[in-house]
Amino acid sequence: MLSLGANAAPFGKTTERSKQKAVAEAERAGLQQKLSTLKKDISKTESAKDDAADTLAESEKAISDANRALRDLQQEQGDTNVKLQQLSAEHERLAATVAQQKQQLAKLLREQYVAGNEDRIKLLLSGDNPNRINRDLQMLSYVSQAQARLLEALRANLKAVEVNQEEAQNAKDELEEIAQEQLQQKARLEQEKGRRAALLASLSNKLVSQRKEAGNLERDEQRMAGLVDKLNKLIAEQAAAAAAEKKRLEQVAAAKAAAKAKAEADARALARAKAAEAERQRLARANTTKSGTIKPAAPNPADAIDADEPPKVAAVKPAPAPEPVNETPARAADIALAPAAPAGAFASLKGQLRSPMAGKVAAKFGSRRGDGPSWKGVFIRATEGTDVHAVAAGRVVFADWLRGFGNLIIVDHGGQYMSIYGNNQSLLKRIGDVVKAGDPIASAGNSGGNEESGLYFELRHQGAAFDPAGWVKF
Repeated sequence: MLSLGANAAPFGKTTERSKQKAVAEAERAGLQQKLSTLKKDISKTESAKDDAADTLAESEKAISDANRALRDLQQEQGDTNVKLQQLSAEHERLAATVAQQKQQLAKLLREQYVAGNEDRIKLLLSGDNPNRINRDLQMLSYVSQAQARLLEALRANLKAVEVNQEEAQNAKDELEEIAQEQLQQKARLEQEKGRRAALLASLSNKLVSQRKEAGNLERDEQRMAGLVDKLNKLIAEQAAAAAAEKKRLEQVAAAKAAAKAKAEADARALARAKAAEAERQRLARANTTKSGTIKPAAPNPADAIDADEPPKVAAVKPAPAPEPVNETPARAADIALAPAAPAGAFASLKGQLRSPMAGKVAAKFGSRRGDGPSWKGVFIRATEGTDVHAVAAGRVVFADWLRGFGNLIIVDHGGQYMSIYGNNQSLLKRIGDVVKAGDPIASAGNSGGNEESGLYFELRHQGAAFDPAGWVKF
């Protein structure tokens, strides 16, 4: 998404921010590939080859990416500025402490110099009163200890100042890196907006006619239903994989605990056997010492020991090795779509959900769409760029451009409940992100060839759309 110049830190340095971004992008790669494959599978069944909205797809996706990047950069910039302020305050505190410690050290050295800098050897050979010598030696010891402590504290604080300066410089480098990326993203955004405006002007009449065509509306509905069904299947598969992984890890832990307990029991049995053998030998030596002959110890009815054979330590078999278990942890991409909210949490919110955005409901669930199928959700009219909020906590399971719905984001709320937000100008969250109720997840627009700016909103359960009016306070 960004050029090499945007990602590179100033002066060729690699900042912590750059490293974290690289790791985050790598973690998303596997999941993005799966959902891209899913999207391609849906597109294979399409019969329409020349949908005018498809011409806008690349430009609308680029606008969404640029807006999201700018928002992320603003958040990073704010966080980095706060960190820099904290580091600056810490630097001032450390500098004051270091200055104070240097003054204390200088004072100690000056007093020692004024006192004649008598060392221990001179005191011992001075022939002075032993009590005074002892007192002075004790005092010198206290002074030396104080100097050592002061020097150690001074070294630690000087090291802390050095670390603080490195962190502050890293934060400044990150701010410069962010500022550079912001300039590039703003330029890219303006370029893409101009490109989209030109495309809209050239495709205007074709878009209007295609949006009203009943066949296109039906295909849009089928496309959405197919996407939701496939997402539900993928979520179920990954939830099952996560449960299996958890069970496997529990079995690994149980096997390790059993093996450890067995080994400890065997060790205790071996120790008891060795102790019993040592006791027999001790008694035998004691009897030999007393009479010169070995007196057999009192027989133990529980032991059947052959008199012609020396006592033997009971054999202890080592614990059998546990079955080899694959301890490789599941990859994050394999479980990223597992529900972020427990089943039943969303259903309990019926009638309490806040509207995803402020605006006028222009089309209601079930109303007719010209000669085409009825609305499966609601359309809320709003100005371009208005924030769209998640109606409840969940996890983003789809965030991409989809024909008929433009920049689309889908949030899974657990229990096979999903909320769907379409026609957005920008998507502010990515696949796998966990969101809370009220979090901004997109900004309203008219992507996908929609005539009006606003938000298309749906609620679905087990893949079927239902009227959100009884759930959401519009």
